[in-house]
Amino acid sequence: MAPRLFGTDGVRGTAGVAPLDPPTVRRIGAAIVKVQDPGEGPVSLLIGRDTRESGEWIERELAHGARLMGATVETVGVLPTPAIAYFAKGTDVSLGAVISASHNPFEDNGIKVFSGAGHKFTEEREREVEQAVADLSWHIDEHAAPAVAEVDRRALYLAHLRDMLPDPGSLRGARLVVDCANGATTTVAPGLFESLGFDVTLIGTEPDGRNINRGVGSTHPREMAETVTRVGAIGGVAFDGDGDRAIFADECGHVVDGDAIMLMCAKQLRAEGRLRGDTVVATVMSNIGLEIALRDAGIALRRTQVGDKYVMEELLRDGFSLGGEQSGHVIFTDYLFTGDGLATALAVLGVMAKTSRRLSALAAEMVAYPQVLVNVRVSERRDLTTIPPVASVMKDVEAKLSGHGRLLVRYSGTEPLVRIMLEGRDREEIAGWANEIAEKVKTELG
Repeated sequence: MAPRLFGTDGVRGTAGVAPLDPPTVRRIGAAIVKVQDPGEGPVSLLIGRDTRESGEWIERELAHGARLMGATVETVGVLPTPAIAYFAKGTDVSLGAVISASHNPFEDNGIKVFSGAGHKFTEEREREVEQAVADLSWHIDEHAAPAVAEVDRRALYLAHLRDMLPDPGSLRGARLVVDCANGATTTVAPGLFESLGFDVTLIGTEPDGRNINRGVGSTHPREMAETVTRVGAIGGVAFDGDGDRAIFADECGHVVDGDAIMLMCAKQLRAEGRLRGDTVVATVMSNIGLEIALRDAGIALRRTQVGDKYVMEELLRDGFSLGGEQSGHVIFTDYLFTGDGLATALAVLGVMAKTSRRLSALAAEMVAYPQVLVNVRVSERRDLTTIPPVASVMKDVEAKLSGHGRLLVRYSGTEPLVRIMLEGRDREEIAGWANEIAEKVKTELG
């Protein structure tokens, strides 16, 4: 079996260390072209990257490998991940690739690949790439990789974004805080919001190759939230390093996560008759409060495993309109089949404009239930439902939750841990139940 290269969001690791060392990156570039169907014609690859200092050499190596397999290659330079997905879907590009490690620190980097339909590679296609990389029967050139020709497509992407909010209405002229995480959105976000008439206060727009996500962005929204109250803004939005997620702050400085975003957008789409199937797709990590609030609004919630690519696959399978993650990855399928932080921001501003409601009022409809997470180190992995003492206590807890809470027990994907997550009305009560399950797991598997 070929070694795994792809995780939940592309190839990810420390820049310069396998699989993100130059020879492997070059081979990955060749492999993503090699696995394409010859019947689809010549391959054209468009690459984008975030602001990490390792991005340019990784881009060169990836491009060189692809060219050696006959592909034509161009780069758009620093642009958000969803821009590349959009170009792959809506232009003459047959493949898109993004050099980014999203919200990770600058030492890390990664490679995300999009098909000509604008979808992230499926797991099946990822396995094909991995097998091609591991196949030693073919070789590629070892000479230095030349620079990649750069093209400017920003105007096309920005025009597409503006279709989501052609007119901010009563919000025109309002103050808005925008945190670009010193990442990919620095090249487009300031101009976009200013062109729509917002009075923009900027954070994280001075990338130096090493400060991406450092104390700013969607994983560090505190400065953004504090700035909102200090300058009297209607709200704020913080993007991650590659711009595919967004986290907000309301006018009071309270952080608004992806669950609240999905709720307010789902209700607006349903009111407009655009929420296909009256269903939202989210992962197992979304709070039970989202499920209950959607249910009260006549909207179903369908859950997937963690990872926005799994959300995307479920949306594609049944043609739904909206899905996402608590972390701020939100997918509007009428727009694109991947998360786009800028599109999410425009959608939220659109809901505010159409309803004439403040962000705090919209977010208040999402009541997050208390959550407790307990990790238990284990010496082996066995199906927990086949261990009577563990299965019994889990069944008892689920009965006690009785539709007003949620139990999720799963093995960690990277560590020898069982993760026990409980949500319910009373924190002390669910903490007691979580510890009860943890003791049984420890006794049986510790």
